[in-house]
Amino acid sequence: MKLLATPRFLASIPAHRRREVLAAMRAAEAAYDQPHLHAGVGLRRIRPFMECRCGLDLRLVFQREGQSLVFHLCGTHDEIEFFLKNQR
Repeated sequence: MKLLATPRFLASIPAHRRREVLAAMRAAEAAYDQPHLHAGVGLRRIRPFMECRCGLDLRLVFQREGQSLVFHLCGTHDEIEFFLKNQR
């Protein structure tokens, strides 16, 4: 599976946490379609997207498109809620 990032996602990553975010993206890829691994990565469905944890304060929002996981936003709980409300 390919990992893709939108320009918005890349701009939303805190510069000092890029490695941590990349590790979370790879963990999401490894756990995707393997429900027994979801809890460890904090993977959960927030229709029409998925969300995974990156540390205690950041969340990554993504969705599957064909054979790729497309990451849309890296942000706090409040930033993710705002993003989701404006997507509908």
